[in-house]
Amino acid sequence: MNFLNRLLLCLCLLIYFTDCFAQFRKYSNEFLNIGAGARGLAMGGAQVASTQDGNAGYWNPSGLVYVYEHPSISLMHAEYFAGIGKYDYLTGAFPIEDHFKTLGLSIMRFGVDDIPNTLFLVNPDGSIDYNNIQTFSSADYAFILSYSQLIKDDEDKQLSWGANTKIIYRKVGSFANAWGFGFDAGFMYNTPTWRFGIAARDITTTFNAWSFSFTDREKEVLYLTHNDIPVKSTELTAPRLVTGVAYNFRFGDKFQLLAEADFDMTFDGKRNTLISSNPISIDPKFGIEANISDAVFIRAGAQNFQQGLADGDTLNQKKVWIFQPSIGAGFKIGNVGIDYAFTNLANQSNPLYTHVFSLRVDILPKSKEPKTKGSFPKLPKSEKPKSSKKIYYPQ
Repeated sequence: MNFLNRLLLCLCLLIYFTDCFAQFRKYSNEFLNIGAGARGLAMGGAQVASTQDGNAGYWNPSGLVYVYEHPSISLMHAEYFAGIGKYDYLTGAFPIEDHFKTLGLSIMRFGVDDIPNTLFLVNPDGSIDYNNIQTFSSADYAFILSYSQLIKDDEDKQLSWGANTKIIYRKVGSFANAWGFGFDAGFMYNTPTWRFGIAARDITTTFNAWSFSFTDREKEVLYLTHNDIPVKSTELTAPRLVTGVAYNFRFGDKFQLLAEADFDMTFDGKRNTLISSNPISIDPKFGIEANISDAVFIRAGAQNFQQGLADGDTLNQKKVWIFQPSIGAGFKIGNVGIDYAFTNLANQSNPLYTHVFSLRVDILPKSKEPKTKGSFPKLPKSEKPKSSKKIYYPQ
């Protein structure tokens, strides 16, 4: 292929993707951006560079490689808007092939149940019949299959990569449902003190193909009340890129302080973020974690920096910078870890706080105790896999 043909091909691809870009829906599949695990939520979502447990399948799949000794199961439950919205997350990580590769499987659901259906509240004669009210649920599901592998080990430096395959199912009562499919990819580079991570989400664009199934009677009510009757459609989610850097401060053998900063970059036009431009917007996230003897953890974070009205200022309409704070704690006893997050759903001027709990259980063989210590696991010399390639996990 000569230069002219390559140039024409590039131009055609550019025109094609530009046309597709117009079909992207901003804030599509937002339930996938809530977060996973109380640790990550307490640290303001700053996890791309430091995630190391089964939740890495959500934040950065390349971090799954640090689940290297035994399988690990994690689950989380949270309720939003005084229990109206319920969010559940379950994940498992399973190491394979001499500690160099790990598989992960994650399932999440965000739903609102018992929504009143008032389509037939008013009878044709104008009378109101509350017995005609029925309830339905609106729920979003995601099934994520993850894979992670160590690809480079140079003394005390490691490079790993990972990828996700996502299947999305969304259902609104008996009226509508959608199936979606997408991919994520990530890389992580670790030293004993520095961590670097990058996660590319929806790299091939993620789509939801919607279909609707209204009955003739339901269509008639929608028509008479001047509502549009939806038809089949496809909803596209634009790619996003999240980069992160973390540093682990050491104060003796029993106390460590991990600080991380992430930068969430979107490419679907201007958003209300700290750095807002067209077509790239950047939303920074910051988190810290104090580790005491690898048994007690204290965490805090901030994210969602944006401009909003000052608290109580409805007259002057003066805008100020606001953000979403969070705090949390964690405890580890043997092979069980319990984490808690107290996070603000909106921002510091609008106290919509939510309590989040998560549980992690490492599945150990009988008579075997966990041998990890520190912020990152270190493989004991006596248990290094028989391979020409050595591995070192920084603490």
